[in-house]
Amino acid sequence: MIRFYFHPTPNPAKIALFLEETGLRYEAIPVDTSKGEQHTASFRAINPNGKVPAIVDTDGPGGSETRVFDSTAILLYLAEKTGQFLGRPEDKPELLSWLLFIASGLGPFSGQAVHFQFAAPEGLDYAVNRYRREAERHYQVLNDHLEGRTYIVGESYTIADMSAWGWLDRASRVRKGADDPLGPFRNLKRLFETIEARPAGARARAVGKDHPFKQTRDEEAQRALFPSNFPPAT
Repeated sequence: MIRFYFHPTPNPAKIALFLEETGLRYEAIPVDTSKGEQHTASFRAINPNGKVPAIVDTDGPGGSETRVFDSTAILLYLAEKTGQFLGRPEDKPELLSWLLFIASGLGPFSGQAVHFQFAAPEGLDYAVNRYRREAERHYQVLNDHLEGRTYIVGESYTIADMSAWGWLDRASRVRKGADDPLGPFRNLKRLFETIEARPAGARARAVGKDHPFKQTRDEEAQRALFPSNFPPAT
């Protein structure tokens, strides 16, 4: 059994997609990040970094209970556990390269682009320009790589595609105001739509829909989501 700690945001969405694609038995455990539930001692024991997603595999290596945190680590762990969505052995170097490209580039720059366009105070034009353009540059790198390819790595659908899907879903926020956010990146758009059409995509989107996550961006939420912006409690 996989205990899956999640909030309906891009990185947890990747794990939901993998779980739904494979049919692994799992329990979805909501973590309301706007209420600060990611900072509780019980959750920090699972992920010391206080972020979602995280999992606990009750049947980990040697049959022991095992925690895994960070979406890329989780995807790799679950893919190796199940033997699914890893591509061919000879594709492993490419798979790792693109997974870490997404984890260290496309994902963080997309997240910061969203933050400075939707959450930060107005007037930070340099930061908005910096992060949005870098996100778009990463889009272009991946778009160019996908020319003539169906998927990111090899000839089959892998965890690299799942990882990209999680963040491409936020293109309308990364490229705020764009009429067709993925329009200039036709290969990315095709990849996104290909994954969206898979039945597991709809099931992944349904995970947590019945949970009343906090929607108000009040001071409690600001402090929970962006604790480094506030002085430490004394």
